[in-house]
Amino acid sequence: MKKKLLDVVRDKIRFKHYSMSTEKTYVFWIKHYIFFHHKRHTIDLGKKEIEDFLTYLATIKKVSPTTQNQAFSALLFLYREVLGVDISTWNIQALRAQQRKHIPVVLTKDEVQNIILNMNGIYQLIVKLMYGCGLRMSEVQNIRIKDIDFGFEKIYIWDSKSLKDRTVPLPLKIKDELKVQVEKVKELHQKDLKDGYGSVYIPYALERKYPKAKYETKWQYIFPMDNISIDPRSDEKRRHHILDATLSRNIKKSVIKSRIDKRVTSHTFRHSYATHLLQAGIDIRSIQELLGHKSIETTMIYTHVVAELNKSRLISPLDM
Repeated sequence: MKKKLLDVVRDKIRFKHYSMSTEKTYVFWIKHYIFFHHKRHTIDLGKKEIEDFLTYLATIKKVSPTTQNQAFSALLFLYREVLGVDISTWNIQALRAQQRKHIPVVLTKDEVQNIILNMNGIYQLIVKLMYGCGLRMSEVQNIRIKDIDFGFEKIYIWDSKSLKDRTVPLPLKIKDELKVQVEKVKELHQKDLKDGYGSVYIPYALERKYPKAKYETKWQYIFPMDNISIDPRSDEKRRHHILDATLSRNIKKSVIKSRIDKRVTSHTFRHSYATHLLQAGIDIRSIQELLGHKSIETTMIYTHVVAELNKSRLISPLDM
């Protein structure tokens, strides 16, 4: 029986071990694209149809540039990976969504400390790690026991957003806390094995090659959920990492307790990490490597942040 297009898309995404959120996003936009063109077969939809769809998103739906880029990435994946058509040479000329340049919100060191002090347990350690290593939420969620090298005091970050593996220095202040967390995870894993569970999600290609690896201690997430849940991809009962919503909720509560009026998300700690390193005199190229940015232009935004912060040191004529 021939598979439906969206099922083939899901299979391709899982084979390339993209995240669940990427899978949902790509399937959503591909489905939206098909319905926009009244369910015509995708092989009959070419350059003009892609341009019409992207222009519609910008002019009628008024989506942000990021959202429009997400939709375009989904279509690139559809044509290249599923249909076997390389559209990168088509020179797509859709009307682009209006680009707004935002300077990221940055916390002072005291504000970071206050937020951390108003947290406790596993979530306090997570925020310390995000700020101490400049990690994205998805990166800290996906850290496994094998990824922390206590001997060389570094953390391995695999398959990040930029598809670029990297290492970051392990903050020495939380080295002992992380060791305790590792022991807790090991104990929890042994309990799960006794209860008939104990498997963890492993990228599709690796799971095929090493079918028993998902039961190994070293593959367990450093920050697991409290409860066993059902994997929506495999329907297997297993212990996943902590959820985005739970982490975000704990950060929000701590920000309120700290009486900080800035808009703070998990990514704010990454912005603060980069800015504080720049203020400390670390060169921009090193910061680019630590953040895992593909392009130096992405990292350069923090030079603008520091420039804006330096403006606050200028004296107003009214105060002279």
